[in-house]
Amino acid sequence: MWGRKRKSAETAASEDTQPGRLKETVRQTRIELAERSSVVVDMRDAELARLELLNEALDPLFKDVPPEIELFDRGISRGDTPRLWIDVIAHVVMGRDKRRYRFVQDTYYGRKILAESNDIREMTEAITHYVASRMIERERALAENTSPLSEKLRQDLRTNRRRRRWRVIRTFLFGLIVGVIAVFATLWVVALRLS
Repeated sequence: MWGRKRKSAETAASEDTQPGRLKETVRQTRIELAERSSVVVDMRDAELARLELLNEALDPLFKDVPPEIELFDRGISRGDTPRLWIDVIAHVVMGRDKRRYRFVQDTYYGRKILAESNDIREMTEAITHYVASRMIERERALAENTSPLSEKLRQDLRTNRRRRRWRVIRTFLFGLIVGVIAVFATLWVVALRLS
């Protein structure tokens, strides 16, 4: 009547199943996403486990580092990309395949890959070499401070301090003499007026 067509039984049945089908698809998609996120969490846990194994393999190395050398601050950061920090500028991160260790140093010009390997032994050797080179750099820097150049610099600083001290003393004495002369001149002028 009035131009409306009656719904056929087939179209009515398909419309009734449509919302249920969408709900089922949404539910299935949520399950898939949850499974993927659990896989991502599992991968992150696997990364952390591999970094912890490397960290334990480095224990003998860092026991040999003298306690007065405070260059190294080893630890695992548990962010989006877990890292095993060796010092402030160098760390180990897992490669894209999550099985390959990548030893990286942050430089002024960007990141520099120092070593890359799947083997813990190779990575400990690379990190041992890095630690040794950093300790040698530290020794050289400390040795440069006792060089004759630094002694000359100390002498220059001492002479500059002496010069400044004498300049201050001379300025004080000059001001004192000028003040005494000004007082005597004032007294002389007052004495002339009174007489």
